[in-house]
Amino acid sequence: MSSDTSPSRTNDAQADAIDPAGMRVIWLLLVAAFVAILNETTMAIAIPELNVALGIPPELGQWLTSAFMLTMAVVIPTTGFLLQRFTTRQIFLAAMILFSAGTLICLVAPGFTVLLVGRVVQAAGTGIMMPLLMTTIMNVVPAHSRGRMMGRVGLVISLAPAIGPTMSGIVLDSLGWRWLFAIVLPIALIALGFGAKWMTNLGESTHAPIDIVSVVLSVLAFGGIVFGLSQFGGGQAGGSTTGSAWTAIAAGLVFLGLFAWRQLILQKEDRALLDLRVFSAKNYVIAVVIMAVVSLAMFGTFSLLPLYLQNVAGLNATQSGLVLLPGSILMGVLAPVMGRIYDARGPRTLLVPGSVMIAASMFAYSMVGVGTPTWVLVVIQTVMSLGLAGSFTPLFSASLGSLDRKLYSHGSAALNTMQQVAGAAGTALLISIYSSALHSGEAAGRSVAESGSPGAHNAFLLAAVIALVPVVLSFFIKKPEDQEDAPAEEVPLVPETPAT
Repeated sequence: MSSDTSPSRTNDAQADAIDPAGMRVIWLLLVAAFVAILNETTMAIAIPELNVALGIPPELGQWLTSAFMLTMAVVIPTTGFLLQRFTTRQIFLAAMILFSAGTLICLVAPGFTVLLVGRVVQAAGTGIMMPLLMTTIMNVVPAHSRGRMMGRVGLVISLAPAIGPTMSGIVLDSLGWRWLFAIVLPIALIALGFGAKWMTNLGESTHAPIDIVSVVLSVLAFGGIVFGLSQFGGGQAGGSTTGSAWTAIAAGLVFLGLFAWRQLILQKEDRALLDLRVFSAKNYVIAVVIMAVVSLAMFGTFSLLPLYLQNVAGLNATQSGLVLLPGSILMGVLAPVMGRIYDARGPRTLLVPGSVMIAASMFAYSMVGVGTPTWVLVVIQTVMSLGLAGSFTPLFSASLGSLDRKLYSHGSAALNTMQQVAGAAGTALLISIYSSALHSGEAAGRSVAESGSPGAHNAFLLAAVIALVPVVLSFFIKKPEDQEDAPAEEVPLVPETPAT
């Protein structure tokens, strides 16, 4: 048997390899994204304590989460243009400086107003990070290896949201709310320092001017929709609040139509803020719809679970966070493995059973009650975590891999925007159902546990029904053609230690 060492094969192997500088950039982005998302998810359990510590009513404290989501919804749609207009280094440093500055503001905030400002600044940096990470992976990693790298993205977006509540509960019970930001700030500054030293520019930037009209329409469209949804998610009862929420959503939808019309005109000259030609790829559209539904169910459940665990199941903040931890660790450990399975077997092998497990766990949550043992809750959450681990990697890889290279940044921006809006919708939907039953029960003289239990059941049941949509659509996801052919030799995914 002879080995082929021809120059053509050597050149092909070099083309398939991941550039060490590009790999270093990806690891920096993974760390930064993990820290940003971890920070985003610490607030769910912290809101009740912040309401007491700052002396503010619940509807005002809810804005610490709502304003964060609103800012993300405004920033993310612009990243498709920003990632083409500016260099990787410029975008990364701007995002980390914003995030670090916002974290510092939150740490030293003397009251609610300054704390809210800090959360907005944090969100501006966070909104840039995930599109930057995903676009960089699509540009740097060979097509046949993207599943494994997207597995690492899956680790970040699945592990961080579940560790956040656990960390938050322990910190709140032992140290106080300021430590939530004191722990995150040094890590963010370290990531910023490493980025300032080692972040390099990947790809080429353009010099197209930004369309101000598109920016304004984007702010009014996505901001209006998320603002309206956040009003429902605040758990407020009353006609005026409901009316203002529907008005904001309706106005947002009108501006969304104008925004889309504007982009259709600008994209003919490649000047669109968000190029809508990404939606001409059928595989991308199916993946985005599945991701939106999964995000709706996931973020809605993650928002409702702390309330259910503390108000109905009677657990404290630390115990509530620990219920999520086993499944989160398993999900993080399995994410890279899921990426390798995707590269070898394609998306359906993972996505079909993954979507079934998500729906099944939702149905299981709809049947638990006050007397349900904690270990049962842990098992249900672990099953859901397995389903999420099997869903994120194929969705990210198959969706963006279905696009032309020049549309990667716009595809990432659209995907993350849909995920953010769907997450806001899920939170609003489930929390509203739960809060409505809670208020009705309390008005009838029942306890919080007795009042909240049926509301939680109904909310989880609705999420379960919605989660059936991905089960059906997952059979229609295909692996992009350029990801089908893998090289004969294994491609190393861990770069050699850079020389200093």
